[in-house]
Amino acid sequence: MDKKFEMDRRSLLKGSAAAATIATVGADQLFNYATAWAQTAPFKAEPNAKISVLRWRRFVEAEDKAFMAMVDAFQKATGVSVTITNESFEDVQPKASVAANTGSGLDMVWGLYSLPHLFPEKCLDMTQVADYLGKKYGGWTQSAELYGKAKGKWICLPVATTGGLMNYRISSMEKAGFKEFPKDTASFLELVKALKKNNTPAGFALGHASGDANTWLHWALWAFGGNLVDKNDKVVINSPETAKSLQFVKDLYDNFIPGTASWNDSSNNKAFVAGELHLTSNGISVYVTANRENKAVAEDMNHAYMPVGPVGRPTELHLAFPILTFSFTKFPNACKAFAAFMQEAENFNPWIEAAQGYLSHFLNAYDKNPVWTADPKRTVYRDVSKRTLTPAGLGTLGEKAAAAIADFVVVDMFANYCTGREDIKGAMAIAERQTRRIYR
Repeated sequence: MDKKFEMDRRSLLKGSAAAATIATVGADQLFNYATAWAQTAPFKAEPNAKISVLRWRRFVEAEDKAFMAMVDAFQKATGVSVTITNESFEDVQPKASVAANTGSGLDMVWGLYSLPHLFPEKCLDMTQVADYLGKKYGGWTQSAELYGKAKGKWICLPVATTGGLMNYRISSMEKAGFKEFPKDTASFLELVKALKKNNTPAGFALGHASGDANTWLHWALWAFGGNLVDKNDKVVINSPETAKSLQFVKDLYDNFIPGTASWNDSSNNKAFVAGELHLTSNGISVYVTANRENKAVAEDMNHAYMPVGPVGRPTELHLAFPILTFSFTKFPNACKAFAAFMQEAENFNPWIEAAQGYLSHFLNAYDKNPVWTADPKRTVYRDVSKRTLTPAGLGTLGEKAAAAIADFVVVDMFANYCTGREDIKGAMAIAERQTRRIYR
């Protein structure tokens, strides 16, 4: 196993150089590996197989190019034709739902969060592939088991997580009177207030940003002990704990840069790299882009875990990317082969290097990849798949929890109060009605 991780640290790939290396120098090596793999792997594709795969649109160009190089090698080695389509975060779930309802159009979807749990009966059993990968690569994280399984079988394969962590400007934090990033929510609020006073504002998405808004607002809800449902899936969102989390977020919002109520998943990236924003919650894509487009920002920024709230423990939600195969596919073996091939070390290691910390693994063996330590600013992203909770919170991860996050129930509750559309009681009451409708 260890030989698969013997990588020259000096060759860690950055930006477009990563894609160029994989596309040229590494292409032959990748094809040779894929050819050998196709001959020995336990998953044999059907003759003349053609599969259509929908994935989320990339935020790190080098990651996308490395992924497509992997797809190309798989096609050449196995004879399987693979069509990849890309959609924004917001459009993946509707497209997947149409395919699930019609029984056609797509074979596989590489989606967000608990997407497979919206229609578990339409997902192919991937237990054989999950067991194969888990045995070979040091087992799966606990969150992978939660995301991947329904009724004891794997309905999808958790591929990677994008960590929704704190991205901040070091000089602005220090000017605000903090030597290190706050570790508790009370100090964090004081930092946000000081940043506004210094005209170096923070900003967090409150619009329908599937990644950014859902991750940080679930963190805020849970940090104060609020939950949509309890461990028995009883609706408990209307609570004093939720009210405290709403007030906390409102206090933050009052000190944000204007416009965050309409932000999508790319809004804060652009503002941060442009130097207009000094603190936000995001994946490492801000840092990757800044290294390419605004070096001064990249050199003056760092990352931190989300502060701990009154509950006294981490309550982070990160953006998981599971890949599912529809049970109606005509080529189930080809889909299994592709899903397994994605996470083999010879593919996965250079791929997550090219992603530069944007994708964190669910298979424990990949802790060893030097991408996590070659640049200390990436290290906190290594463990997000171990730290993350699921959208279900205390409850059961299934169709109902998947529907709640797909419908932005938590996001809209916070947005309703922060923007003045509702008072605290009204915001909680609306969220309670929506949640009861989903969990009835």
